[in-house]
Amino acid sequence: MAYATTNPPALHSQAVSGASEWVYESADNAASVRAANYFTNAQDLGMKVGDTVRVRDTDDNAVTIHTVLTVASSGADLTDGLAVGTTNT
Repeated sequence: MAYATTNPPALHSQAVSGASEWVYESADNAASVRAANYFTNAQDLGMKVGDTVRVRDTDDNAVTIHTVLTVASSGADLTDGLAVGTTNT
């Protein structure tokens, strides 16, 4: 699926200095979300390099945490991400 600006990431905590944290939920998996310029309006939203983005794939509830690598008028690039809570023992 493609990113829709009608479902933007939500600013979860805004830092006075340093990284802010964003939360994003959609049916797109982590591989889709970390694609170049996925968040096409990242600059308008106020995303900055070093911010973290917690992503939840609503299809399978998989959660990954990413760091913003670049932000430009064309969008933001994220790191590959770290899977969270992948096992249940």
